[in-house]
Amino acid sequence: MKNARTIVSAIILTIAAVGQIILSFLLYSDNGDSTIRNIGWAVLWISAVFGWLPMLTLRKRGKVPEGKGYMHTTILVDRGVYAIVRHPQYLAGMLMGIALALIAQHWIVAILGAIVVLTTYIDTFEEETSCIEKFGEEYERYRERVPRVNFIIGIVRMLLGRSRA
Repeated sequence: MKNARTIVSAIILTIAAVGQIILSFLLYSDNGDSTIRNIGWAVLWISAVFGWLPMLTLRKRGKVPEGKGYMHTTILVDRGVYAIVRHPQYLAGMLMGIALALIAQHWIVAILGAIVVLTTYIDTFEEETSCIEKFGEEYERYRERVPRVNFIIGIVRMLLGRSRA
């Protein structure tokens, strides 16, 4: 059952995300509100940061075995971007869905963006289960310190020194 949910979720997310990207180009118009569009571009850049930093952070701090990809960490990483949010690449996907809706300013792109955000957020729950299975009690303590995807709270906690026990 878990596998079927994962496959269905991946199909929905892929169709919505690819559709949103393609339609953002096709439906883009200069007639929209430039302030909203500029906010969208800023959100897209923030998305890129949360999308790329995990690769560098996990490779550097995750004790990845030689020849394996960055996702094959052997220890829990709670530094860098992982001191801000537990699932930065999921956050990046959600932010990209929001950004494209703001940039394109078309209702179809916005609906697909909402599907991307919702599906990605729901997927974080399954990822949480996998992380608990992999890292156990250490991950449970990490969950208490670092928000799932709320990067604003994560940054505030990090600045106040509350993200690390």
